[in-house]
Amino acid sequence: MAYQPVKFYQTGTATVGNRLLDPSQRSVQARLQRTNSLNSGHRACQGCGEALGARYAIDAAMNATANQLIAANATGCLEVFSTPYPETSWQIPWIHSLFGNTAAVATGIAAALKVKGRDDVRVIAQAGDGGTTDIGFGCLSGMFERNDDVLFICYDNEAYMNTGVQRSSATPPAARTATTMAVGPEPGNVFGQGKNLPAIALAHGIPYVATATVAELMDLESKVKRAMEFRGARYIHILVPCPLGWGHESHDTIRIARLAKETGLFPVFEAEHGELTGVSKMRRKLPVEEYLRPQKRFAHLFARPPRADVIARVQEIADGNIRRYGLLGEEAR
Repeated sequence: MAYQPVKFYQTGTATVGNRLLDPSQRSVQARLQRTNSLNSGHRACQGCGEALGARYAIDAAMNATANQLIAANATGCLEVFSTPYPETSWQIPWIHSLFGNTAAVATGIAAALKVKGRDDVRVIAQAGDGGTTDIGFGCLSGMFERNDDVLFICYDNEAYMNTGVQRSSATPPAARTATTMAVGPEPGNVFGQGKNLPAIALAHGIPYVATATVAELMDLESKVKRAMEFRGARYIHILVPCPLGWGHESHDTIRIARLAKETGLFPVFEAEHGELTGVSKMRRKLPVEEYLRPQKRFAHLFARPPRADVIARVQEIADGNIRRYGLLGEEAR
């Protein structure tokens, strides 16, 4: 099982003591050999979860492949802030695809490498939730169905952040965006819509599927390295909070990501060939209010009077995830 438990050394804080670990247990980013594949100088917003997630994911993939890696990248925040013409922050072979065909471009790269007999070079595709769950959904499903030798990573910030915080099919219920109702009896995104991409990937029965957050970076790195041990289609879905679009403080990115997991709203797990092989248990079960309240996109739920009925429906979603994936650890029971 690839999941790496997070070790907390400083009582009363959420700090991970990487330097106190044995060198073999340290994250890739804690080693001098890291490649800095996404280098400094990019234009990401302060506290950007996507920049953090991509930095760890790609360096872990480079570490797992002896630096033999090519990345295809969809249009979106990650592409825009990392490659303002004529500059780039990428230190690897990197190809910019259209918004919706990243999986197809990555498949073509993998096919070309196969024809050339280069089985030592691996391929990663990267996209946000818009390029994954919406515009690129057909190409991605085709990649899964053909079992193409590509690792697809979705950096999920739950809306089209680059173009002005519009709703995507990964936007959670009740969250406000620029394209959801701002006022009225039911403001925010409606319930009962959207796509659960990790579950859809599981249904395809591909070799490896995992979810992760930027709150547990060693777990994220471990899952990327585990994914690179497989051949065929692989999918990792990483929750990356967006201070600008979610309306939380930039210094709270890690805390918000951790709360998404500890409330049960974002299950963290991994699976092989359609079967769950590991689940990151909740350290303590928290009510969804603790996750919702710091975010301005949910501020309407806590107006006067508060929308206790809507919060209860969100809690039902979290409780369903807890039951479905068995998220409660012994400490949380």
